[in-house]
Order: sequence, then structure tokens, then C-alpha cells
Amino acid sequence: MNSLYVICGLGIAALIAEILNMRKRLTAFLIIGLAAAAILVVFDWGTNAAYFSNMVVFDKFSLAFIALISVVSVAWLWMCGEYFKDQHQTDKSALVLFAIAGAAVMVAFNNMAMLFLGIEILSIALYTLAGSRKGSLFSNEASFKYFLMGSFATGFLLLGIALVYGATGSFQLDIISDFIQIHKEGMPTFFYAGIILMFIGLAFKISAVPFHFWAPDVYSGSPTSITAFMSTVVKIAAVGAFYKIFSFAFGHIESSWLLMIQVVCVLTLLVANITAVYQVDVKRLLAYSSVGHVGYILLGFLADPIASSPVVFYYLVAYAVSSLIAFAILIIVERENKSVSIESFNGLYKRNPFLSITMAIALLSLAGIPPLPGFFGKYLVFALAIEHGFTGFVIVAVVTSLIGVYYYFRIMIAMFLKEPAGTIINLSGSENSFAALLIGITMITGLFPDLLISLLR
Repeated sequence: MNSLYVICGLGIAALIAEILNMRKRLTAFLIIGLAAAAILVVFDWGTNAAYFSNMVVFDKFSLAFIALISVVSVAWLWMCGEYFKDQHQTDKSALVLFAIAGAAVMVAFNNMAMLFLGIEILSIALYTLAGSRKGSLFSNEASFKYFLMGSFATGFLLLGIALVYGATGSFQLDIISDFIQIHKEGMPTFFYAGIILMFIGLAFKISAVPFHFWAPDVYSGSPTSITAFMSTVVKIAAVGAFYKIFSFAFGHIESSWLLMIQVVCVLTLLVANITAVYQVDVKRLLAYSSVGHVGYILLGFLADPIASSPVVFYYLVAYAVSSLIAFAILIIVERENKSVSIESFNGLYKRNPFLSITMAIALLSLAGIPPLPGFFGKYLVFALAIEHGFTGFVIVAVVTSLIGVYYYFRIMIAMFLKEPAGTIINLSGSENSFAALLIGITMITGLFPDLLISLLR
């Protein structure tokens, strides 16, 4: 709980930073504060403490996800410093911090009212941030589309929560789980309708097919820094919320929703990866890539809805680190070329070898090439799925993973084999340090996966 207090306090501090003339030091202050929030998780580890009449619970699952959200947010703030260098720095910083607070609530809730509160805190901030590039029609369109689709999905979620409450008489996940275990043979029909509606609402948040249609337009229209935030921090929070609902609350009636998630898993793997092949805009390509990775996460969840949390967590770590690197380099290329097409990466190796090698490591990890963490994430998912009899799904996942290798290699071919699309790119010391640090984290995560998997065992 201490980490959540710190994150909320940082949001309030960002609001009053303008009055206290702290704008120049604000980003550094927020980075230090979020790092402190991650460290505080260590002191809360193993306590399993509940707060606010058991509405939020900080067990190993919640604390691990909050630590991941905090660390990823630190890296994101570091790489997106340029985004905050304008007259709206304090406003943007406050919105980002409250979005992070909403993300923390989404993985710590034990009451469905708190889930709704966390989603709304996160979403309202993101609707504004998506349209923060006020001079761009694409950014305005992204914000408006995200707002409309997000509100619509929240309506489904709320109706589903109401139906589940009507059937079980509680918003508490543990009470709902116990009630279902006792009465699972006699649950009313509208209870299952509630599960379907909640699934639709949460599937939108994790951008699973066919509820993904907002993601490519919103990702490509938003400022690239905000796209990186949505692709990492928001994705982690949404997956954590999805896992808690269907594992902790609805785990005893797995047969009622398993087929639905199986269909969505296969569609997500196929549609996202095949569509990504035809993209020439790298932001849209990474958007479809992000959707595709949800399919692999869903496969791990399907294999063992109760005990797959270590595998899901490790996969999210591997995905988040690789995505941060890819978007950090995309921001630099966009700054130099004023473009985010694949052609803007032409000859990047000749313009800056370190930058191109770093991008290659990120893309190879996303593609699942050993010994990078993306490979071990997919390997753990596939092994778990085969162990539980989902061999057919694994075959589909392997084929779509090979498709992913193709479209990631399109960018690599442009970087290493094409003629340069611009002049030499010189990086600052901070940018070089950031890239080197994330490469180190990537290698450690890939070579020592048990360091993370053991946290949730």
C-alpha cells in the first residue's frame, strides 16, 4: 500500500509543481519517487495486507505487478523527457502519474468497484494524453476515438459487474469465488451473461481480437511517447486485471468461459500477426505486434488459469523491456526523420551502429529469438500449453510467431541493408546510457528467467 500512497502523492506533487516553480526538476523528482515506490514493494512483500474493508489486497501478485509498473514507468519517464519540455509539463506529468495510480489499483483490487475506479482513473488520464498533441488532427482523432470506444467498453464492464453482483450478492472477489464454488450448479443464466459482458469490457482493455479495432488508430495517432506508455504500462495493468477476475473470481467455473477465450486467443494470434505484415508505419506495426502478444499471454492463461501467473508475469516483463527499447529508438528516428515509416529506418546502421544494434536486439526479443527473454517467454507459454493438452493452439502460435519474425525482419533489413535515409544520428549521454541499461536488463532477463518466475511461485 505504501507504493500506491507514493504514486498518488507524486501525482499531487506534479499538480502543485507549477506553483512551487519545480518544473525544471520535476521529471527527475518523479523518476526518484517512482523508483522509491518500486523499492517499497520489497518492504511490503509477503505481508498480504488488505485495506479499505478488504477492497484492495497487496499480495505477491499485486505487489509484483505494481513493482513492474513502477520500474517500467521510471524507464518511460527517462526516455520521454522531451515530451514534457513545454508549457504543459506539470499537467502532463500529473496525468501520467494518476494513470500509473489507476494502473496500480487495477492490479491490487479485491472489489469490482475498485476495478472500475482504477480503470476510470487510468482511462480518463489517457484520453487526454492521447490528444495532447493539440496541433495534430490525428492526435485529436485518436483521443476522441479512444474516449468513445473506451466509454462503450466500460458500459459493457459495468453491466457485467451488475449482473454478477445480482447473482452473487457481493463485489468482493473472494466472496464471489466462494459463492460460485458452493452454488456453481445452480447459478442463474444472467450470471453467465455478466461474465460475457465483463469479458468483452476487459478484452477491449487488453486489445484482444475482435475488440482491438481501436488500438492501431489510437496508437498511430497519439504522440509516440504516449503510444509507448499505452503499449507497456497500460497493457501490464489490463492483463493483471483480466487475470485477477478470471482466475481468482471465476476460476471455479472455468468451463463456462474457456471456449470463449480460446476463440479470442486464436483470432488474436492470427489476425494481429497477419495484419502486421502489411503495415508500413512502424507505430501501426508495433500496435498490431502488441495485440499479437496478447494472444500468447492468453494462451498461457488458458493452459492453467489458476497457476499461470509466473509465466504471464515473465512474459510481460520480456515484452515490456523490448517494447520500451523499440519505442525509445522510434522516438529518436521520428525526431530525426519526421517520419515513422519503415523507410525512415533505412541505413540506420550507417547513421548510428549502436542505435541499430539496440533496435535489432529489441526486435529479435519480440520475435522470440534465443537467448533473449522474448524467446523464453514464448517457450514457457508453449511448454505450459503442451503440458495441459493445448498442442493445437501451440502449433497456431508457432506459425504466427514465424509470421512475426518476417515483419520484424523487414525493419532489420531496412536498418542494415538499405541506403541511409538521412544524416548521422548523434545520441546524448542520457540516451546512450538508457539504451545500454535496457540491453543489460534484456540479457539478464533472458539468461536468468527464474529470477522473475520464482517471485510468484
